[in-house]
Amino acid sequence: MTPAQCRAARALIDMSQAALAGAAVVPATVIADYEAGAWIRPSDLKAVQRALERAGVEIIDIGGQSGVRLREGRK
Repeated sequence: MTPAQCRAARALIDMSQAALAGAAVVPATVIADYEAGAWIRPSDLKAVQRALERAGVEIIDIGGQSGVRLREGRK
């Protein structure tokens, strides 16, 4: 997941950085730093991506094209 995908995913589900940090159980600075382009620990990145996926976002990377979308059937 790229920083841009993280920002787009949060926008798609209207989730704040603080809410994502809480869902991923990471400090809020991790989200802000990552979205600004800073390196974060792989374990933190995995936790953030899992939190977004639990919230109904699919992270897409097909043939070098990346993006995000809502999971089918998400309410």
